[in-house]
Amino acid sequence: MEYLCLTEPHEIGASCHGAICGDEAVIVDSGLHPKMKGYDAMPPHKELKNYDVKSIVLTHSHLDHVGTIPVLQSKFPEANVFLTPPCFDLADALLHNSVNVMTSQRNELDIPEYPLFTHSQIDEVQERWQMRDCNRFFDATDNVGIYLQDAGHVMGSCTASIYHDGKKILFTGDVQTQDQTLIKGADIRAEGDYDALVMETTRGASPRPEGFTRAKEEARLAEKIHETIANGGSVLIPVFAMGKTQEVLTMIHQFKAQGLIPDVPVHMGGLSTKMTTIYDRHAKKSRRKAVGFQILRDMDVKVARKGKRGPLEYRPGEIYCLSSGMMSENTVSNLFARKFLPNPKNALLFVGYADPDSPAGKVKAASSGDMIALDEKSYKEVPLKCSVDDFDFSGHAPREDLVQIAIGSGAKKIFLTHGDADARAWFKAELSQAMPDSELIVPEKGKLYKI
Repeated sequence: MEYLCLTEPHEIGASCHGAICGDEAVIVDSGLHPKMKGYDAMPPHKELKNYDVKSIVLTHSHLDHVGTIPVLQSKFPEANVFLTPPCFDLADALLHNSVNVMTSQRNELDIPEYPLFTHSQIDEVQERWQMRDCNRFFDATDNVGIYLQDAGHVMGSCTASIYHDGKKILFTGDVQTQDQTLIKGADIRAEGDYDALVMETTRGASPRPEGFTRAKEEARLAEKIHETIANGGSVLIPVFAMGKTQEVLTMIHQFKAQGLIPDVPVHMGGLSTKMTTIYDRHAKKSRRKAVGFQILRDMDVKVARKGKRGPLEYRPGEIYCLSSGMMSENTVSNLFARKFLPNPKNALLFVGYADPDSPAGKVKAASSGDMIALDEKSYKEVPLKCSVDDFDFSGHAPREDLVQIAIGSGAKKIFLTHGDADARAWFKAELSQAMPDSELIVPEKGKLYKI
């Protein structure tokens, strides 16, 4: 058994990994790099030319993990894709949306290879998508077994254990060990006899303050919302359409029920609506804290209708949960922010990661009164006069929890991926002391490692 690295381990990019089991290969994820375009954003599928890819596992449906699954399947049309039922629905919606985005970018950014696949191609390859529940071992082929466990990252996320010829590798995908507001933390039972572990390191360079708890962070968010509404302002919360939107809306619902914030209108817009519909569809069938709670049924959410002319209308004393989370150009949150930022009564509240080069990243780095360019193609800047605050509701596990997963796995070889240099360095230092008999490896893209 061998491990083939098909991703750039030195950053968070187009996740793709291979477990080589004799003549056949099991591929775990095939994403799209969020900061690159065209063919440059894809994993190096050419490295698989000498292998028979019979199985593909999808750990979850974020674009950096699922974004090129149809391209990979076009190269290996007989391969089955294994994923959880919620992941099936979310991935379907995200990939179809990705076709629309790439089609627009083809002319806007002059990328002739876009779209990398079509709507009809997505429908065709889905004939090979096989839904599997977590905590049930299954035979992918005569030579390979697979076992999925709930990863707690977003609805339907999972880890993947690959079994072949008496050996096994655990791929963590993206993991959150602790309960979020809606989604429960990971349910991972590492048996202590893994031969290898391929582990994310996202939060390795992000220690949390002493005494941090999610409950305290939620209370801080509720207080900021209450204060802003009381002073006559509105709240804008840029959110990722899948995962973060549903978590934040559930928080707001609970805040209102507890009397922590007034019962003011809450707006949602962009791709978030479609993703929330899917979350609601699995309200009784997915592993969550609020079993049966449906956001669109149980909350009075104002939905910005697709095709409505002009940007969403601003009103004081209301809450706007709008995608995208990084306020990317031409998204609902970006367009809305142009009239929102100049009002000193308003509060812009970030609840997730923002790339420093994104509009959200630029706002986070700015000072009050700075002029902000929300669109690189436009010379018009807007003054930042509203208050800005940042909250830690990460969907990734604290680094200490990932160390415990590694120790529990007993893996002889640990591959550190999905994180920057500082993050990987922290894990390497910690694990070298905690697991002195294990080999710690930062894999090279395209390189094969014997297990």
